[in-house]
Amino acid sequence: MLRGIGRTRLASLRASEEERYVRAHPRSRALTGSGTSGYYAGVPLHWMLDWPLPFPLVVATAHGATLADVDGHTLADFCLGDTGAMFGHSPAPVVKALIAQASRGLAYMLPTEDALVVGRLLTERFALPHWQVATTASDANRFALRLARAVTRRPKILVMNGCYHGAVDETYVTLEDGRARNRPGLIGQFVDLTAATEVIEFNDVEALERALAARDVACVITEPVLTNCCMVLPAPGFHPALRALTRATGTLLLIDETHTISTGPGGYSRAHGLDPDIFVLGKPIAGGVPTSVWGFTEAIAAGWDRIRREEPAGHSGIGTTLSANALSMATMRAMLTEVMTAAAYAHMDALARRLAAGLEATIARLGLPWHVARVGARIEFICAPGPLRSGSEAIRAHAPELEQAIHIGLLNRGCVIAPFNNMMLICPATTEAQVDQLVAAFAEVVGALAG
Repeated sequence: MLRGIGRTRLASLRASEEERYVRAHPRSRALTGSGTSGYYAGVPLHWMLDWPLPFPLVVATAHGATLADVDGHTLADFCLGDTGAMFGHSPAPVVKALIAQASRGLAYMLPTEDALVVGRLLTERFALPHWQVATTASDANRFALRLARAVTRRPKILVMNGCYHGAVDETYVTLEDGRARNRPGLIGQFVDLTAATEVIEFNDVEALERALAARDVACVITEPVLTNCCMVLPAPGFHPALRALTRATGTLLLIDETHTISTGPGGYSRAHGLDPDIFVLGKPIAGGVPTSVWGFTEAIAAGWDRIRREEPAGHSGIGTTLSANALSMATMRAMLTEVMTAAAYAHMDALARRLAAGLEATIARLGLPWHVARVGARIEFICAPGPLRSGSEAIRAHAPELEQAIHIGLLNRGCVIAPFNNMMLICPATTEAQVDQLVAAFAEVVGALAG
């Protein structure tokens, strides 16, 4: 048995669902079944091979919460570009901004009127006075950690086991049997990252206190909810303790809300009063145009001013040429003013509750040892008992064979969820009918597995 499911039944369902997928997607198979010429492994980004499919699905169009593939299938999309399109595919205000800006130029390395407005909007929404714009959350986190080390004059950072903050080398550290080590699978890493990175379990206040005691940690970087493993919610009192201990030891606190912006207009931080020193938001902020933002306090800005006075001009390691390009600023303005609204979040939250309740009802009816976790409009079903309390528990909760069979079963029934962590998103364009379709598909697939 695997998490309440017989392995023979699991293998049989996976095989039949793969056959069904192959029959239904002849055009995608013709285009990608033998790989796509010119790309390593046949895809422009190797992550595209992580979908549990015999060959990649080729998308024709995407609008709102719906995908259409080249074989003519219309799919309810709950993956939404793995958060990149968290607020829907091509929202009308973003499309309008794209078209308008495209005729005026795309990148100048100079500010635009949109940029001037966006700075004010970010300050109002996220309650930090100073902002910079980057291209990805990976860049924003990397730049913010570099500045944190410079301002504090401390060498180390601290991460949570099971975290994900993009392609930031020093965050790829994990705990194994209580000891820190480089995270397995990190290609080409030849430096011992544990020399400059502390790692503890999420929700472990005692470990946090020990790790900060030496006062050599420049910055704690964390999501407010662990989301890139099986979802781990904060225990009562964890965030207040995290904020109090970082302040007491002179350590900066960076909250990465690239995923948890699903919580509300100001993210999890505003909804729960987290008060970070540095705030990072990536993928969804410009509606799918590659953009990220990072904001920080007056004290950090004063430290940066000091560094600029003391250090000679040169390569700071902070910023790239396409950061804050005119296109990203135009689309970010449209997102902040017309798409990421309180009304949109109310709609998303209501449907997220509906989805979570539907999934929970199926799990309970079948008597499976699984649970559902949610942070705002972001939902996961987890094929293990819960709630989870740490990154180690989240890692052990994964059941790849089982999850992959469910994924392809859902897709064959017209519903796309993320290939990572059973993650589902509700966007402003998602409908009750789409949610009910996913709930019904989940019940059918998991019911077949459970017998």
